[in-house]
Amino acid sequence: MTETTTSPGGDSESRVSTRKTTRRGGGDPATRGRTTIADGVVEKIAGTAAREVMGVHAMGSGLARTFGAMRDRVPGGTKAVARGVKAEVGEVQTALDLEIVVVYGYAIGDVAAAVRENVIAAVERMTSLEVVEVNIAVSDVKLPDEEDEEEPVQPRIQ
Repeated sequence: MTETTTSPGGDSESRVSTRKTTRRGGGDPATRGRTTIADGVVEKIAGTAAREVMGVHAMGSGLARTFGAMRDRVPGGTKAVARGVKAEVGEVQTALDLEIVVVYGYAIGDVAAAVRENVIAAVERMTSLEVVEVNIAVSDVKLPDEEDEEEPVQPRIQ
C-alpha cells in the first residue's frame, strides 16, 4: 500500500506502508462450517406444501389419520404436519415419499402433479437441497358423504 503525504512547503513524498490487511479465519464466512438438516424438518416442509394443494383432503393412511385425529384432540397436542411424509435427506439431496387422500371429483394425476411441483419448490427454496424424487401414493378418495375423522367432535355438553 502506497501512502502520499504533502509537506508544508508543497513537496509531496511517497512511502510504502508495510501494514498488511489481515483476514481472520480465511475465506467467506458462509463457507465456514457445515449445515445439516434433519429428516423431520424436510418432512414438515413437504407436508405443509402438499396440504396447500387444492384436492388434497388429508395426508397418511387411514390408521395414521385416525391416530393423528385423536392426538390432535388431546389438550396441548399439536397437529402432525409431517403425517404421511417420509424423507431421506443426504448432504445435498433429498428424496420424498408422500401418502395422500384426494377429494372426490379432482383428477388424481393433476393433484399428484401439483403436489409434486409445490413440494419440490418449497423444499428446494427453504433448504437448498436438490429434490431428486417425490413419490406419491394415493391411499384413499374422500367421498362427499363420508364422515371426516379429522374434524373435531362437537362436545355434547355446552
